[in-house]
Amino acid sequence: MDKYVCKYIFCRYVYDPAKGDPDNGVQPGTAFEDLPDNWVCPKCGASKDKFEKV
Repeated sequence: MDKYVCKYIFCRYVYDPAKGDPDNGVQPGTAFEDLPDNWVCPKCGASKDKFEKV
């Protein structure tokens, strides 16, 4: 599974599917494409469309 990075230069949070986002209810093993549409960057609040594949 691919990692995705937040495009905002001040953020650059990397979503790693192997880790998921457990603090926000996303289990490890969840592909970026399978994240809920309302999921946002846990660091800066950016929407999914502000992420790009690493």
